[in-house]
Amino acid sequence: MQENTSVMLTPVEAAAVRASSFDILYHPTEKIPTIVVENFPSLGKLAAMRFIEWVQNHPGGVISLPTGKTPEHFIRWVQRLLADWDKPETRKILDGAGIDPGTKPDMASLHFVQIDDFYPLDSAQHNSFYHYVKKFYIEGFGLDPAKALLIDSTAIGLRPGERLTDVWPDKHVDLTLRYRLAQTNLERRQKTLLEDVDQWCMEYERRIRTLGGIGFFLGGIGPDGHIGFNIKGSDHNSTTRLCPTNYETQAAAATDLGGIEISRQCLVITIGLRTITRNPDCTAIIIAAGQAKAALAAEAIQAPNHINIPASCLQQLPNARFYVTQGAAAGLTERRIVSLGQSKTVSDDDVEKILMELAVQCNKRLVDLTDDDARTHPLAAMVLQRRSETLRELTQAVHDRLIGKIETGVSIYKEKCFLHTEPHHDDIMLGYFAQVVRHFRRVTNRHHFMTLTSGFTAVTNEFMRAQIANLRRFIEAGTFAELIAQGYFAQNNMIDRNRDVWQYLDGVAGRDDHEKAEGNARRMLRNLIELFDGDFLNDIDRYTREIEEYFATTYPGKKDPEPIQKLKGMCREWEAECLWGYYGWQCEDVRHLRLGFYTGDIFTKDPSMDHDVPPIVAELERIDPDVITVAFDPEASGPDTHYKVMQALAEAIRIYLKKHAKPDLKIWGYRNVWFRFDPSEANVFVPISLAMFATTHDAFMNAFITQKDASFPSHEYDGPFSLLAQRVQVEQYRRIKTCLGREWFHNHPSAMIRAARGMVFLREMSPGEFFQSCRELRQSVEAR
Repeated sequence: MQENTSVMLTPVEAAAVRASSFDILYHPTEKIPTIVVENFPSLGKLAAMRFIEWVQNHPGGVISLPTGKTPEHFIRWVQRLLADWDKPETRKILDGAGIDPGTKPDMASLHFVQIDDFYPLDSAQHNSFYHYVKKFYIEGFGLDPAKALLIDSTAIGLRPGERLTDVWPDKHVDLTLRYRLAQTNLERRQKTLLEDVDQWCMEYERRIRTLGGIGFFLGGIGPDGHIGFNIKGSDHNSTTRLCPTNYETQAAAATDLGGIEISRQCLVITIGLRTITRNPDCTAIIIAAGQAKAALAAEAIQAPNHINIPASCLQQLPNARFYVTQGAAAGLTERRIVSLGQSKTVSDDDVEKILMELAVQCNKRLVDLTDDDARTHPLAAMVLQRRSETLRELTQAVHDRLIGKIETGVSIYKEKCFLHTEPHHDDIMLGYFAQVVRHFRRVTNRHHFMTLTSGFTAVTNEFMRAQIANLRRFIEAGTFAELIAQGYFAQNNMIDRNRDVWQYLDGVAGRDDHEKAEGNARRMLRNLIELFDGDFLNDIDRYTREIEEYFATTYPGKKDPEPIQKLKGMCREWEAECLWGYYGWQCEDVRHLRLGFYTGDIFTKDPSMDHDVPPIVAELERIDPDVITVAFDPEASGPDTHYKVMQALAEAIRIYLKKHAKPDLKIWGYRNVWFRFDPSEANVFVPISLAMFATTHDAFMNAFITQKDASFPSHEYDGPFSLLAQRVQVEQYRRIKTCLGREWFHNHPSAMIRAARGMVFLREMSPGEFFQSCRELRQSVEAR
């Protein structure tokens, strides 16, 4: 690609632009230069190369680097380059990226500025950003701790021997104390500490200015568009401060902090937007990966400067950049036009996507679109230029394609064996539950369910504490003495394992909380006996008290020891067995693989060819499925675990098919609340009725008891995932209804279609089509 002469490019950037199919800036739409790379690892590599290049040219400079999962590959690449700088292969990589391999950057000369952290969070906790920065940047990059400006909450304003919990016992910081009179001794101490924090923030800002401001800033973009913790609505002249957050930020932080119950209470200390932009020579780079970030990136790059778009403040910096993956670039208008123009043909999928966008934009049926409408949409105008058909012919073709997808969605397979897979225990329910239930009704179909990870990170300590307390009540009442004597809780006793489920579901049916509580307690006791190899029964009181004490005293968000991880995961496995028990499926039909790459670390390991793939292959051999369902989330769009599970499944299916000829094997790709199909990407549309919405929500709230309080919710919805899934499916239906017209649904001869108020999108694929959509696990592992 030709370089845009209006933008000064460094050698690294010039090399990246040449490797891209895009220019770095498209006037007048784009206001921040942007480089598009192929995938998430490539994004981290580009950011690392630009960082190394900047450090080479600015020894002693001031840097500010991000926390969280987004910089994973950036950190890995920087550490790799620094550790292997003198190796020939590293020098070749550096030279190829436009970096002089002769001068190793002087990392110890740099000044580091921490961007943000939660308050009042003990900095010693492993889930604090202070801990993250020290581990991955100060130690990991070899920076000089004496030259680092860090946000250590435990060092701000506390008296000798005083702890944050002494001043903020419920972790709630009342900012009204800035303005009102304190009423109690505790409030007077809180007010003083609050003033000390505000003073510290002012001094932090002054220290950054004394250094000359930030020279290199690297950041991600939050679910509301925040940069640092400068949430939507932040003043672009803001400086370092203690401030509250919004719901979107609290939801995104829930996983780090152990639940939204905790993140709702936390404030944040963050540098301001003006802190970032004060140095006019600052190189400020925002990295964004995956289509889920596309709208946010497009807004920041294309929209006018506005307080509701925090990253738009970077438009004033000549050296500001966005580095994005192809998915994250999906909302950049000019680049979509360039891509369409560069393609050899305009495919039917392209036509469908663009004309549906036009129909929704005009709020018209497809068949009612006019040439004047098409001229208002640059991509639609290009479609008409490049396709030989008229607009009427194209809209009719898309109309017919949509109807064909719905007709496929209402058809039911028979005499098939289904293997339903999911990364987490509620992914199937939130993704395509209605389609599963419909296929249950054909008695000739067989169904197996397989969860690939233990999902323990979605279980709060408070939930576990309540479950242990519930168990203790039944034990102390002697309820389980006879069952223990009968061998009810013996390992591998599948009959009585199923009885746990039946006991609980009897309580659901009878709306009897005591029966449900007993079912929960039975399974908890069974899990503890399995976890401690039978020793648990010899000293039940000691074990339960120790476990209860652990959950009462461990800070939320702490990485649990392996036995506790396993126990939390067992609670999620119990939920899946209860859900499928609704329809008569037994525990033998539900498999829990607990793949080892899922560890609860900030950067989850990649699946292993030796350890994670063979168990999946063994299940494929045992089940011999005709249909395999997969959470089909592209890299960095859905949760990281979804993508990694998809890679492990793809590799396992490859191995399985080398031994077994299965020419008719089908792969159903599904998505749920984390990421959605564009209708043009899906080829099966499943109508959802109000009755199915009610069934789904009731089952979710009764089966997924760890999730019903929404401790780890989506940033899009403040409530349980079942209702968010309903909202997503309603939105999908409304989009199709606009394109086909409400009359098509309301006057349809099928009651199922007339009853539709939601829509599930699926993508049915052959194994070959599925493999084309996956980056091979073997290649991924070898590239590390």
